[in-house]
Amino acid sequence: MEQISRQLRALTATKDRLEGLLDAVLAISGELELSEVLRRIVTTAMQLCGARYGALGVLDEKGERLKQFITVGLSEEEYEALAGIDFPHGDGVLGLLIQNPEPLLLEDVSAHPASVGYPPGHPSMRSLLGVAISVRGEVYGDLYLSEHRDGRPFEHGDQEVLAALASAAGIAIETAHLFEQVRGSAENFQRLLLPTLPDLSPYTAATVYRPAAEPNRLGGDWYDALPLPDGALGVVIGDVCGHDLSAAAAMAQIRNMLRALFYDRRTPPSDVLRQLDVTLEAGTGSPTATALLARIEPGENQWDLHWCSAGHLPPLVIAPGHRATYVSGEPGAPLAVDPLLSRPDHRTTLPPGATVLFFTDGLVEHPAHAIDEGLDALTELATTHAALPVDELVNVLADHSLGDGHDDLALFALRLPARPPLPLP
Repeated sequence: MEQISRQLRALTATKDRLEGLLDAVLAISGELELSEVLRRIVTTAMQLCGARYGALGVLDEKGERLKQFITVGLSEEEYEALAGIDFPHGDGVLGLLIQNPEPLLLEDVSAHPASVGYPPGHPSMRSLLGVAISVRGEVYGDLYLSEHRDGRPFEHGDQEVLAALASAAGIAIETAHLFEQVRGSAENFQRLLLPTLPDLSPYTAATVYRPAAEPNRLGGDWYDALPLPDGALGVVIGDVCGHDLSAAAAMAQIRNMLRALFYDRRTPPSDVLRQLDVTLEAGTGSPTATALLARIEPGENQWDLHWCSAGHLPPLVIAPGHRATYVSGEPGAPLAVDPLLSRPDHRTTLPPGATVLFFTDGLVEHPAHAIDEGLDALTELATTHAALPVDELVNVLADHSLGDGHDDLALFALRLPARPPLPLP
């Protein structure tokens, strides 16, 4: 009976450890940020094997030294005691895994001939368990555990579990690397779709685009500006619904059509949007989008802002010496809803030196707040920093926006000259 009881306990322990290993693999695989993946590997390894300390060393390009060393388990006091001391680069016992990537199991580190001791302030560590982590057949780094919490040495069972975890860790690291590449490519693709603005003199303009914080989320936000044949300046801000390649492609298509229509037609902005809607309807279909078209038209002693909105947020005007205010006017229906719906045009007078902000909802939207709160916060922020050069202003507004970062944002700021303009011919 005693033997049967021992066997049942062993089977139960094996089952529990296997379930723990599977949970650990799922936890590691659920991360996509490389820094979080590496740290999660260490923490899950410590949990599986009951270790007090854990570390993961990443090898350099030559595979000869450690270029990064991630530690978990040190207390604040232990970290403070090691302040100013460089992280290990693979000397002594830690280098054994670099030289020979086979599992390393030591009951007493100091007794090993390769031991070079610990730096001043380093906590005492007697036992050591280490395995190499490979990515696509190449050793990526080494995973180390030290000091079993119950005081016993690490066993071969711990080694087997850690080796199994290291195999899954290699796949998770490779996935995170690939994800970083895809995200980088997606962001570059998104930015390439945005225009390089022409010389807009006598106006001063600045833009900022921020991708969503969530990895691999393409966006549909865009801005554009172009001098029009009649001497007015055309400005566009828009947002295509969706966060994928289709949204980004639709954004590029709509932006290009809108630019051509805007330049070609000396008509109210509402007519340009109507013609765009008709063109979209005649095509293969397009996702819903919001857009705002504005004509900046020089007058005798001021400028006129002639604008129309297809479901987009209104511009924010900062007049010199005054509080920032939103221009008032009824927004029309978004694009690709119904081309027969009319949209009203609006006119607003702009004084010399005024700054006009055109932006997408990523700047002001947050799931925990009503959008009015975000709009009010932007008003306060713009008023406070109104005197900044426009290139600094857009970055301050983007850095301190109420948006939660889960949507991309685009911001276009246009500052009028301080002198009255010449009227249009």
